[in-house]
Amino acid sequence: MTSTKTGQSTLPERPGLTDGVAGEFTVYTTIKPGHADQLRQDLANVMSAFAKDRSALQQIGTLHDARHVIFDDDTRFMFASVFDGPWDTYIDDFATTVVGDNFDKIFAHSEGFPGIKDPGVKDWFVAHQAPALAFVSSYPDLTVKQIWKDQRVNEAFQAVLDTPEFRAALEDPANAALVATPAFQKLLDEASA
Repeated sequence: MTSTKTGQSTLPERPGLTDGVAGEFTVYTTIKPGHADQLRQDLANVMSAFAKDRSALQQIGTLHDARHVIFDDDTRFMFASVFDGPWDTYIDDFATTVVGDNFDKIFAHSEGFPGIKDPGVKDWFVAHQAPALAFVSSYPDLTVKQIWKDQRVNEAFQAVLDTPEFRAALEDPANAALVATPAFQKLLDEASA
């Protein structure tokens, strides 16, 4: 159990490694006999829907990536992902968003899956989770939401860089002191990299 400063227990220890704000989650399950082809079809349908509309990922806002793999001659299934924040919150997000319906559809092909909204689902995931032996993130201090914001800011800044007004401002002698600062030069260097 994790403890608070007062010594009271809070949530149980959860498997999985973290690097900065990111955590890893890998679950291995047994596919119900004869369900592999339907699992493939359900995964294809879910991924097709995500390709058209990523709003569910924005609704969760903590998922860096996810992988689904069928292996061992169509008898085993792996789900692996990288997420921000606490493990329990991550699992709760599945149950409280549209992604929960997709999880129910996909994991319904796994033996013993109780359903994403079942009170025992976290115990089921823990029983099927295999923590990584090593886990590293290229950007351990950036959440998904920070990365999205950085992308929006970069796109807006790049659009400004391409305007004649910006070029004129750079060449205006009145802005020479600002343009010459190390911070501004670094900004221009990073933008051109």
